[in-house]
Amino acid sequence: MHRRGVGAGAIAKKKLAEAKYKERGTVLAEDQLAQMSKQLDMFKTNLEEFASKHKQEIRKNPEFRVQFQDMCATIGVDPLASGKGFWSEMLGVGDFYYELGVQIIEVCLALKHRNGGLITLEELHQQVLKGRGKFAQDVSQDDLMRAIKKLKALGTGFGIIPVGGTYLIQSVPAELNMDHTVVLQLAEKNGYVTVSEIKASLKWETERARQVLEHLLKEGLAWLDLQAPGEAHYWLPALFTDLYSQEISAEEAKEAFP
Repeated sequence: MHRRGVGAGAIAKKKLAEAKYKERGTVLAEDQLAQMSKQLDMFKTNLEEFASKHKQEIRKNPEFRVQFQDMCATIGVDPLASGKGFWSEMLGVGDFYYELGVQIIEVCLALKHRNGGLITLEELHQQVLKGRGKFAQDVSQDDLMRAIKKLKALGTGFGIIPVGGTYLIQSVPAELNMDHTVVLQLAEKNGYVTVSEIKASLKWETERARQVLEHLLKEGLAWLDLQAPGEAHYWLPALFTDLYSQEISAEEAKEAFP
């Protein structure tokens, strides 16, 4: 016996049903999108009202400012994206981070002859606070990180390097790859590193270790100590814990800003 073919009517009904399902799905998707857009607009309005009400706390309290930035990030709002508009006029955050970025550059330039262009986030924070004075608006390390990311986006040579539980801030346009970063992380404990230590810890060949260290020397990010016992020590001045016990002198500031 031959199977009966599917009739043209059945095919037409199936296609009509599929078209209706597709149309219904499109309507539902459009409704959901419109609802989400409405909720987002309401959230933005509430966020603006919150900012208006608490603007003094946002400007003066670093912890409150971090929480506010996180709230903004959840809906894709960046108060730092422009120097004009509602957020800048209402909160002044655009000017705040611009001025903070200038202070960061000043500190990094003033200390460059000591550290070669690398400085820990903690030390940068300490020096920025000293420069602002005790009556100035307080800043947190989170504020510094946000300002540095804005500087980085401008192509100014600034970068952020994770090292252990902290960060190194790079303020010179030196090319640092993953090998250099790993060696910086290795030097965090003692402030220096040796070829033997790199070979033992990272399982590298001698030539690879020497190439990385020579590059750090060339860029002024490391100092070579040939008088050290055993073998040469490559010191990372940015990691010296005692180097920054001294404040920037007036003479050094004058040299940095002729």
